[in-house]
Amino acid sequence: MDDRYGTDVLAKGWRDAGRRVVPQVPAERDLVVEVAADGYCGAVTRVASGTVELEDRHGRRRLFPLGPGFLVDGAAVVLTVPKPVAPTGTRRTASGSFAVEDAKARVARPSRILVEGRHDAELVEKVWGHDLRVEGVVVEYLQGVDLLAEALEAEPPSAERRYGVLVDHLVPGSKETRIAEAIARGRHGKHVRIVGHPFVDVWQCVRPESLGIARWPEVPRSVEWKVGVCRALGWPAEDQADLARAWQRILGRVTTFRDLEPALLGRVEELIDFVTA
Repeated sequence: MDDRYGTDVLAKGWRDAGRRVVPQVPAERDLVVEVAADGYCGAVTRVASGTVELEDRHGRRRLFPLGPGFLVDGAAVVLTVPKPVAPTGTRRTASGSFAVEDAKARVARPSRILVEGRHDAELVEKVWGHDLRVEGVVVEYLQGVDLLAEALEAEPPSAERRYGVLVDHLVPGSKETRIAEAIARGRHGKHVRIVGHPFVDVWQCVRPESLGIARWPEVPRSVEWKVGVCRALGWPAEDQADLARAWQRILGRVTTFRDLEPALLGRVEELIDFVTA
């Protein structure tokens, strides 16, 4: 007699009997995926921090959590993190330069790169860290450009000890520009190169499309810039811990130099050339 209840109701897997298994598909780059919930369709551009980024045919990008809820060729799938691909041939660093394989960190040069702001220093380390270690260049955190003259007096630069300095908001008429021009005219100017980007904060050096947004929000001058950005993007901004988490969220979207604005890329490369010449 056919026993429709089976022979053992306590056997493992009885709950899944007859249930359709949804296949798991690695979210490889350029895989075309449809979102079951709203019909959004796009190609995979990146996978990071448990999310997948899709770009539609109009160039618009959106983020979705990895997992179920996607269709590939009309069939339901579960998107998973793709397996890392073993590098072949010559590898490039995050900055785009050729990686020096198995190279030990060089003994630090006397020359230094000073970077105004902790976030700025973290961004430089993430993209140019390999290059700087190969060249033996140390990046030091500069609390503020206002303290640069004092730092130069404490440890004066020379032909053998050059300083490259990266600052925010280096535009005509700004406080940063006035300080840079005064130092360039002073006795240390010959051995110091001060460059900067035009943005209010280094956050803006990350390209908006890398964050899945069309542009950086405009913030009124009456509102602290980072706080205004977080509020406009719907992120918490109650205290410094919230701002720190926001920066880590932004930094996590940076994987190569392509995620940064050219206005920053050229300036950092200029400083590396200056201190290693």
